Amino acid sequence: MSTVSIIGAGGRVGSTAAFVLQLGGIAQQLNLIDVVEGNVLDVVRGEALDLVHGYAFAGGPTVDAGGYELLDGSDVVVVCSGLRRKADESRLDLINRNVGMFRGILGELKNRTLAPDAVVLVVSNPVDILTYLAAQELDLPRERVIGLGTVLDTCRFRSLLAQHFNVMPTDVTALLLGEHGDSMMFAASAAQIAGVPLASFPGYDQAAVQAIFERARSSGAEVIKLKGGAGQAVGVSIAEVVHAVLLNKRQVLPVSSVQSGLFGISEVALSVPTIVGRNGVESLVEIGLTGDERAALAASGEKLKGELKQVIGG
Repeated sequence: MSTVSIIGAGGRVGSTAAFVLQLGGIAQQLNLIDVVEGNVLDVVRGEALDLVHGYAFAGGPTVDAGGYELLDGSDVVVVCSGLRRKADESRLDLINRNVGMFRGILGELKNRTLAPDAVVLVVSNPVDILTYLAAQELDLPRERVIGLGTVLDTCRFRSLLAQHFNVMPTDVTALLLGEHGDSMMFAASAAQIAGVPLASFPGYDQAAVQAIFERARSSGAEVIKLKGGAGQAVGVSIAEVVHAVLLNKRQVLPVSSVQSGLFGISEVALSVPTIVGRNGVESLVEIGLTGDERAALAASGEKLKGELKQVIGG
């Protein structure tokens, strides 16, 4: 039986991820966790009840709501707790506000008995900083601590490119890498539509694609301004990673993990092409990048290292 526990399930991101996972029908048990000062929030009980009410038509897993005791036996733990980002605030500005809260969650995780091969997926922002922190402090192999990274950004970017070129989104292969934030970069040399290099596809315009990239990179702030916070696309992105783990899909996704030499980057968590399976990070893929792209990825890593030194002495 595969069990997925979502910490912070009372919020928009956690509850939407739970709904997408219910519809996916892969997890057999969903645990919704949201606690303030030791008390389980009514809102997370309500979210669980709402999912149960959909059983007859949606099917899906058994759902429980409660505190950290539900973590025991979890195959995948998704951490969504965190303070909401303001429209004019970068993700990295959240560091000082969220690190204390996150360390409390890590303490709870260390006190619980997860499944022997459990994978922890960090969604809370700033995701790269918190993924590094989790990998340092949890008693788990590094490959089993991953962050959502630029999976959501890549999903947004592919969707916007498909809209621009009027093609099926599933035909678009493009990756945003590095920091989930201002310094993320577009691996333009590796982008394709149905196997055709993006730069050779009919209607390609470099300026238009750059504008789409800029919009994808700032889409989080755009959604916050329009509706108060992201939900649907991030829920889909979380489920994509969770399903890749539970089904051992060995799917290439730009999740964040602590680096140890790929592209010359070490001791910082950021997103690179990653084969994701039952062990979390199965392996990393060193795709061909131009010199400028490698430099941009390295610069993203250096920016994150600077933040680590300021905040947690990394």
